Amino acid sequence: MPKSSYLYFEPERIAKLRNLNLLARQAVEGFISGLHRSPHKGFSVEFAEHREYTAGDDIKHLDWVAYGRTDRYYIKQYEQETNLRAYILLDLSNSMGYRHGSPVTKFIYGCFMAACLSYLMCRQQDMVGVIGFDEKMRFHLPPHSTPAHLDRVFRQLEGLGPGRKTNIAPTFHDLANMVPKRGLVIVISDLYDDPAEIMKALQHFVFKRHQIIVFHLMDPAELDFPFKKVMSFMDMETNERLQVDPRYVREGYVAEINAFIANYRRECGLRNIEYVLTRTDEPYDRFLLNYLARRKAMLR
Repeated sequence: MPKSSYLYFEPERIAKLRNLNLLARQAVEGFISGLHRSPHKGFSVEFAEHREYTAGDDIKHLDWVAYGRTDRYYIKQYEQETNLRAYILLDLSNSMGYRHGSPVTKFIYGCFMAACLSYLMCRQQDMVGVIGFDEKMRFHLPPHSTPAHLDRVFRQLEGLGPGRKTNIAPTFHDLANMVPKRGLVIVISDLYDDPAEIMKALQHFVFKRHQIIVFHLMDPAELDFPFKKVMSFMDMETNERLQVDPRYVREGYVAEINAFIANYRRECGLRNIEYVLTRTDEPYDRFLLNYLARRKAMLR
């Protein structure tokens, strides 16, 4: 297989996912016939419901079985299949630049995921947009599905890097007001901000009837705290330093990070938001292969 000219797109890895699609779990709004259910009723694909016949309706859609039972005329309505409008929200804050127990930083891992998901959705004729944010929205590529658009996505990712503080909630509220139609919102972030405010912002997307997937990126060292010697730890966004002996703080730290994750998982579950803890020491293609296979099985 020829080598890719893109930094974050690896065809040999993407090929492992060729038999999998990212399907919507709920109705979405789109423009062309595709893989996902539309909220609009038509006369194609899958039966949805009946409505009473009115003058001018095409009689070929009359349900004669229903007429025989009720002596009334009913029209069969069907759910149209449609393409998906998706938005990938990629965290560019400085904490995403962390790496210890993984071959790559959280930011680089997130870029690979964003590129891979963008390719998969364009391949299935879905429209995908990519938005980068830290303290505010840094760039915005509106949703499209053309090869030229995919090229722009890959090139834009190559020009990015983490480097500013996090301020997730206001950015998400702005985006929720900006995104016009219900669709799929994919968040790729380490979620290092006030969890209560982040959940309020995600609820804004829920209120706008979007489906949401949150990929919570974590370096294995952030989860397991493997350090043994006295070390000086620095906050990557404030540059504040703290010298600690890991032997005395490991137990408390692990309890705190587990509670941090459990809170997000619980709060997302209450809002029907799909939460996926993502360790950056697992190759992204293997992670997505397993994730998409599980998701496909759940949607059957």
